[in-house]
Amino acid sequence: MTSAPKQAGRATGSVPITTTARFVVPGRERAAALSEHAPQPVSPGRVPRVARLMALAIRFDALLREGAVSTQAELAAVGHVTRARVTQIMNLLHLAPDLQEAVLHLPLVQSGRDPITEHDLRPICALVDWDDQRCAWFAGLGSPAKTCQS
Repeated sequence: MTSAPKQAGRATGSVPITTTARFVVPGRERAAALSEHAPQPVSPGRVPRVARLMALAIRFDALLREGAVSTQAELAAVGHVTRARVTQIMNLLHLAPDLQEAVLHLPLVQSGRDPITEHDLRPICALVDWDDQRCAWFAGLGSPAKTCQS
């Protein structure tokens, strides 16, 4: 008695069957349906770079205070920047608190270059007296200085 050679994994005389199944990932259908009908929001602008750097300086300071990092050199290594750049960013913390708040709340940039850069703030950060900083801030922005004495 001779038998026909068997194919790997198939019994003699079997016919392959193909089936189609639909798999549903929870939440995916609803998200797709919402994205089709919801209009895409128009970008109102971007946060000025100096505002992001101010927030980064505040975060760096918190990391140092918490002990998550021990030195600014360690921050530089983790952030893949030079120690000098970390110092420049951290120097933004020398601004008067109200000026720090003003930097954080600068209006969004609609197009083009940022009106204020970190480089523009370096001379103001170097001033020790907060009143002098405020005078320099308002003079630099073209706003009337409050009570600045020359």
